[in-house]
Amino acid sequence: MKHSNISIFIPHIGCPHRCSFCDQRTISGAENIPHGDDVREICEKALAEVKSPENTEIAFFGGSFTAIPRAYMTELLEAAYSFVGEGKFKGIRLSTRPDCIDREVLTILRKYGVTSIELGAQSMSNKVLKANQRGHSADDVEKAAKLIREFGFELGLQMMVGLYNSTAKRELYTMDEIIKIRPDTVRIYPVVVLKGTRLAELYESGEYAMMSFEKIIQLCSTMLREFSDNGIEVIKCGLHASEFVERDMLGGFYHPAFRELCEADIYKMAIHRAVADKESGILQILKRKVKGVSIAVHPSCISKAIGQNKSNIKYFQELGLNIKIIGDENIPKYQVELR
Repeated sequence: MKHSNISIFIPHIGCPHRCSFCDQRTISGAENIPHGDDVREICEKALAEVKSPENTEIAFFGGSFTAIPRAYMTELLEAAYSFVGEGKFKGIRLSTRPDCIDREVLTILRKYGVTSIELGAQSMSNKVLKANQRGHSADDVEKAAKLIREFGFELGLQMMVGLYNSTAKRELYTMDEIIKIRPDTVRIYPVVVLKGTRLAELYESGEYAMMSFEKIIQLCSTMLREFSDNGIEVIKCGLHASEFVERDMLGGFYHPAFRELCEADIYKMAIHRAVADKESGILQILKRKVKGVSIAVHPSCISKAIGQNKSNIKYFQELGLNIKIIGDENIPKYQVELR
């Protein structure tokens, strides 16, 4: 059964730093600060509507949940906890900073039925973290992740791709370091430059030279594949579609179907490898005047292999090869077979 969240946004409260990219109001679309009664109202309504509450978590996102005033944090947790248990929701999920995790706060979170904690790691390069005013180190991420595991919570890590002072090499290093930590889940957020942020100043001055959209797609598609191959679920790739982001963004890597673009790239490269491995590759296939080949993928991935607006079909047509995508239940996700 598919997992889902009842999302409750806690706009930029309690966070000890203003990171270069941060504008939580724009990202979340939230302006009002929720209180216990708001949480109860949201949960009560959701409980009546959600088909499988046993697979649903109440999720506190935005800001840094464990950095907000303790009394306010427990007010929200108490309200949510009354909707956790048999016949109700599975548990509570929250996001916070790596340097706002310690044994005391984890003891409180466990008391109130928290099941999953996501850390905003963003990068595992200290140079990138410092340049973007994160206020914590890669070592803080590792220590917090270890503590979260020790207390028995599900661990999620969030990374941001394309930050100021980052490079393709540093992005892949971050991916490798996250794989070593072995979180249960990962969120991949490509950078979006929002008005009023430090990144906006750097972007408008020309100091922040961004990677190309194509390069970011290639990096994120590599991450999707590598995390999947290592048993780490990517629960988000790209910012959610938002009128607020579209209104306030100055630049960056936003697309309402960003993940689909990345998955199409995964399949494009997989098909390339498949035809290259077969009898000396695509050039030999073309020399034999083969009109087309069939590529088998898992049935749930046919549209991904075809690509948005048939982008992969068109790509190979331009190379002189017609491909037909067919389904086969025995083929794992992100893999292909030439038929």
